Order: sequence, then C-alpha cells, then structure tokens
Amino acid sequence: MRLKLLATLMAFGFAAGTAQAVVTQKMIDDDAGETKDVLSWGMGSQGQRFSPLKQVNAQSIKKLVPAWSFSFGGEKQRGQESQPVIHNGKMFVTGSYSRIFALDIKTGAKLWKYEHRLPEGIMPCCDVINRGAALFDNLVIFMTLDAQIVALDQTTGDVVWKEKIEDYASGASASAAPLIAGGLLLTGISGGEFGVVGRVEARNPKTGQLVWSRPTVEGHMGYTYDADGNKKENGISGTLNKSWAGDLWKTGGATTWLGGTYDAKTGLAYFGTGNPAPWNSHLRKGDNLFSCSTVAIDIKTGQIKWHYQNTPNDAWDFDGANEFVTFDMDGKRVGGKADRNGFFYVNDAETGKLLNAFPFVKKITWATGIDLKTGRPNFVAENRAGDPTASADHSKGKSVFTAPSFLGGKNQMPMAYSPATKLFYVPSNEWGMDIWNEPVTYKKGAAYMGAGFTIKTPGEGPIGALRAVNPKTGKIVWEVPNNAPLWGGVLTTAGNLVFWGTPEGFLKAADATTGKVVWEFQTGSGVVAPPVTYDIDGEQYVAVVSGWGGAVPLWGGDVAKKVSFLEQGGSVWVFKLVK
Repeated sequence: MRLKLLATLMAFGFAAGTAQAVVTQKMIDDDAGETKDVLSWGMGSQGQRFSPLKQVNAQSIKKLVPAWSFSFGGEKQRGQESQPVIHNGKMFVTGSYSRIFALDIKTGAKLWKYEHRLPEGIMPCCDVINRGAALFDNLVIFMTLDAQIVALDQTTGDVVWKEKIEDYASGASASAAPLIAGGLLLTGISGGEFGVVGRVEARNPKTGQLVWSRPTVEGHMGYTYDADGNKKENGISGTLNKSWAGDLWKTGGATTWLGGTYDAKTGLAYFGTGNPAPWNSHLRKGDNLFSCSTVAIDIKTGQIKWHYQNTPNDAWDFDGANEFVTFDMDGKRVGGKADRNGFFYVNDAETGKLLNAFPFVKKITWATGIDLKTGRPNFVAENRAGDPTASADHSKGKSVFTAPSFLGGKNQMPMAYSPATKLFYVPSNEWGMDIWNEPVTYKKGAAYMGAGFTIKTPGEGPIGALRAVNPKTGKIVWEVPNNAPLWGGVLTTAGNLVFWGTPEGFLKAADATTGKVVWEFQTGSGVVAPPVTYDIDGEQYVAVVSGWGGAVPLWGGDVAKKVSFLEQGGSVWVFKLVK
C-alpha cells in the first residue's frame, strides 16, 4: 500500500524532496512573484517582466560572468527572438525555423531537441523567428511557421498533440509564445500582410481541442466548441459594415501576431491587433475595427468586453499588436502600451477608458497628439499617402514622409515595468519612411499591401534608445541611446537593475533609477530577444538568447544598410555571480 501511494504521488510530481513536476494554473498565476521558475512569456502572464530577485544589483553586478552557453547549431542561425521558459531543472528555448530545445539549467547540456518539419511554401512576413513556448501540466507548447501548434512532453520531447491553426498557403503563420490563462491555451495568428483575418483562439492545453474562437475583424462570427468539436455561433465581432466599406472586412487583416497578456484580477486577456489589410487606406473608409487596437476578451465567454483603437483607419502599418501590460496606478488596475505609432497609452484595464497618452519618441508626423476626451488621434491630414487612382497613370499615389516608420516607435521587443520605481522601460527607435499607395487586389497567398515604402534614418545620430517612462506624468525620466535600432526586450529586477540587449551584440544592465550603465557583455551576435532571471539553489542567474535577425535586416532600407556588418547567430547565454 505504501509503495502504491508513493507511485501515485510521484505520478503527480509530489515525491518527497522534489519540485512539483507538473505546471498548474496556480503556478502560472503566481509566476511573477516566483523566482525558481519562469513559466510564461512576460515572466508572469500580465507581462511586467519584473523579478523580485536582488542578489545581482548595481554593487554585485561587476562579478556577473558567463556560467554556460549553448549553440543552436546547424545552418539555421538567424532571427533568434525567443524568451526561455524554465521549470523542473530544464530550460525550454525555441529557435529559428520552428525548433525547440530542452537544456539542463545548471550545465546547459542538451536534453532533447524537436525540429518541426516545415513545408516549402511558408510565407512568414518578418523572418523565420519564434518568440517562445508555454508550459502547462507536463507539456511544453509552441507555435510554428506553418501555422500549427505543437505540444511536447517536457521530459522526452515526444509529440503529445499537434493542431493546425490555419492554412499556411493563405499566408498564415504563427511565431508568438502561447498564453495560458484560466486553464485555457490562448493563441493568435500572423499573416495580416496577406489578408489573413486575425483571431484569438482558446484551446484545452492538454488536448489541443478548441473551446472558443474570437475574430478581431468586425463582421466575422465567433464560435464556441463542445467536447466533440461541434461549433456553435457566439455572435459576430462588432457590427457588420459599421466601420468597414463593402467586402474588405472579409480579408481585413488585424492579426494578433504577438500573442497576449492576461490579468487574473480582471479575468481578461489582452491582445493587440495588427494593421488592416490592405495598407492602402483610401479603399477602406472608416475606422476598420478592430485593427490597430487592444481588445480585452473575457476568457470564460470568448466575448470582447472592451476595445481601444490606437490608430483608426491606419494608413502607415502602425500595428497595434504590442503588449498591454497591466499594473496598479492610483488605486486602479490599468494597462500600459507603447504603440508602433509612437504614442504610449494608459487604459483602465477593466473598462478600456483612456487615462493618459503621450509620445515616447521624438518625431511623430502623422498626428499632433491624442485627444484624452475622445480617445482619438488628432490626425495630420496631409500626412496620409494619396489615392493612386488620382495620379496621371493610376500607378502610384502621392508619397509622404512619415515618422515613426512602419517598423514603429516600438515593435515586437517587449518592455518591462517595475513596481519599485513605477517606471516602464521601453526599447524605442527613431526613424521615418517615405510611403505611397499602389493599386492592389486580393489573391490568396499573395502579398496584400497596396503600398510601397523606403525606411529613412534620422541622420547620423543614434536610432535606438532604452527609455524610462513615467506612465502617470508622461515624462521620459532617462534614456540610454544606441546607434543601431533596439529590437530585443527588457527585464527589470528588485536589484534596481534593467537588462536589455543590442543588435551590436551586447547584453547591458543599467541602474533602474538613474539609467547609468553598470555592466555589459558581448554575446557574439545581435540580441533581439528578452532576457530572463531566475534562482537555482540560492544563486541568481540571468539568461538571454543571442542571434541577429528579424524585420530590420529584411525591411529596414537605409537602416538595414547601416547595420549590414552585423553577423547572424544562434545561442543561449547564461550568467551568474562568480564566487
């Protein structure tokens, strides 16, 4: 009887002297305050990327040295944007081309590797990247460039289940880290540049079975699903044709390509939505909901509780997909978002009401500001590209210079928030673009943009800057400039430190209060991924993935030429204090 009981306990991960082997929803809910695990993208589902660890601080950091490094190997060394997740003595880290590795957290030894078999016809917009995995039960779950979700056994790497999200031949792909919330697996979809319609899906994380789906373009039907997979209508999103002209909503984009955050205090998941399709805005009169927005979804019902649109009738590819990070301010639960369009927004996390909005980059030409009463931008009418049919040969509309560029004041690189300093740390970029409209028609699997562009540098000065932003006052408290654009994420800690990477290959740390850089290390390739920190046996570790790539070298124009000397790579670096 004793042996039988022990076997039962071990099956559930409760054997004496061992950590709990399976990941529970409560563990994920507590992830932000836990130091021994990193269970979710964002180091907590609300996405603050703040750790209570303080062994590494401004005084001790001079002793921070490499503990180990692991190379992803092969010829697939490009675009490494992954945030590692850590549990039960293992680090799970995804690599480019839809690969995932399980590593021993103490030594870096490879425990197993899974390489997803990709078809020839994948069409990822912005490199062959992957941003990380989710953990639940005994599974590690990630998404692939051919728009599938794969769940693997954490111990063996064996496939437990695999589900198709969308047909990759339509231009769909998936590269975001999934989100576990309320016992559900929440995922988005990429492909807005191909007319793929955005949506958020909820699944049973143990089986992959759909629970509900919620489209993020007005006019499309949402569904719930029973245990047998039968679907039932759950109401359309918005009101048909209220903010879209004609049939363009059918291929309207607004994809949820960065994934989402979740706040257990509100019960809402927050997903940012991308650009409307096509880019050519004169074709789609109206606000084009729910593109370039934050949508707050009740995870129990799959209904949109509120939305806030950052860029109505977008004409500049100012995706609103950036993360919505929840925090406490003035006795309210609120959320902060640094948008591609150059403005930082603070919304009530329960209702979506706009509380503050201010620029976090120096040059914005498309709007003069955000009206806090209406929540709408004050557009600069002449900064919208012209209708190509108004030109002499109907081939190209009036070109305009716009700042920021479509690569954004901030793009995929996640920011961090410190409850200690009450500041956001935002990786920001200063650049512009010439943009013009062109004739366009939809064809499945073909680019559906209707615009041309050229990225411009602001001069010979720095492009990037890590900025400490006060969400209440709108003031930039300090900044650390960087010659190349910043494309990696940020980590902040109770040790009063901020960590971030640069395309030049450095992982850096600064005093969170003053911005004084106190440490840096050359990783050998550009850092375009967010760092994490965790504790092993009383020692604090810091980890980051290194490997230059992503959208900048593909779409960066003058900027891409400026940083063409940067080398690709693919490795994980782990640091600890030397004794």
